Amino acid sequence: MATLFPVLFMFVITIALMTAAALFTPKGPQQVTIRTAFMLTFAACYLMWMVTYMAQLHPLISPIHSGKK
Repeated sequence: MATLFPVLFMFVITIALMTAAALFTPKGPQQVTIRTAFMLTFAACYLMWMVTYMAQLHPLISPIHSGKK
């Protein structure tokens, strides 16, 4: 049985990347825009991966097996 460990592990990695983006964005007039773009990108990528992973673990429609071989 699959666990939620990969989802939580990737969440921790995403939070770490978002923190790194917030701390290490170079100073300048567009610092907030760049930081926000990085953080939104990381969040969107994580959500897309998580939805795809969870959809494979728990599909809405189960496979139909035919009796023929």
